[in-house]
Amino acid sequence: MSLPPAILQVLPALDAGGVERGTLEIAEAIQAAGYRALVASSGGRLVPALEALGARHITLPLATKSPLGIWRNAAALTRLVREEGVAILHARSRAPAWSAWLAARRTGARFVTTYHGTYGEGFPGKRLYNSVMARGDRVIAISRHIANHIQAKHGAASRVIPRGVDLRAFDPALVAPERIGTLRAAWNLPQGAPVILLPARLTRWKGQTTLIEALPEIPDAIAVLAGDAQGREAYVQELRALAEARGVADRLRLPGHVADMPAALLAADVVIHASTQPEAFGRTVIEAQAMGRVIIASDLGGPRETVADGVTGWLTPPGDAPALAARIRDVLAAPPAARAAMGEAARRQVPSMEAMQQATLSLYRELLA
Repeated sequence: MSLPPAILQVLPALDAGGVERGTLEIAEAIQAAGYRALVASSGGRLVPALEALGARHITLPLATKSPLGIWRNAAALTRLVREEGVAILHARSRAPAWSAWLAARRTGARFVTTYHGTYGEGFPGKRLYNSVMARGDRVIAISRHIANHIQAKHGAASRVIPRGVDLRAFDPALVAPERIGTLRAAWNLPQGAPVILLPARLTRWKGQTTLIEALPEIPDAIAVLAGDAQGREAYVQELRALAEARGVADRLRLPGHVADMPAALLAADVVIHASTQPEAFGRTVIEAQAMGRVIIASDLGGPRETVADGVTGWLTPPGDAPALAARIRDVLAAPPAARAAMGEAARRQVPSMEAMQQATLSLYRELLA
């Protein structure tokens, strides 16, 4: 009896992040559709969650960017494709994509890429290095912004499949008050103080400094920068020093990685996306909308497609701390009913994980046919 086709996703690691969570969501859909879901990465905290879905994880050093490492990974993926009967290789990051592209050429497997970012070109040869993400038999763009970028940089067509929210988890009705209380206690939030949440990994372009610069103009509010530093301890110290210099150190919280994001979003009065570079999509934006929170997002990149300014959230100039402070003050001063109405309007239009899964499966079926 022959086994059903295997679909192998490859990425550097399975730690927290939108790419990683998207990998799990598609693995779940692959299994549910009757195919075999394989994922190759260097491992990480999400491996047990992946395996709980019935998918199989293969540990390979796919985080390496060295030419020799990429070549060795290509050989390992080639063996895996042949041993497991992999029909489709789906790459989600550049270095693993080169290894997967080589393995696909050697084996005849179909090659799919998801173009997750704009990818810088600051060094000679970077456009060539980036180009592997536009070499798929099918290229998935996670937003119209990214589709336009792919066309401009590589002259390649792509299929727009927006990221989606898992509404089984991001549903305000399903979050027990105790979960919110646990986070509020862990964050040491004063009773009655407005809470401003910026959920993003701690890296400079995510705009944490913009929110800290805005905080002196927002009386009594607490800013929670929820995200993993991923080894950037110097940046964490810089954030603390900036808060100290602006006189708001007592109103800054840096809890690190937060596992219960639905509860974290409900613990906030307003949610901030402050990226200073164009976001490919902005998953935290739609998660906040799914939880009925008012979102204030930078007016560039993917959030322009998911935030209708003044209707399902607000857009502000990136890196503009006074403008961000003014908008936050307006939101906090608005009647609760007005905030709830905006949150409900946002929740009604949020893209779902199921739609993303079905669109991706449809693309796979085209190749399998």
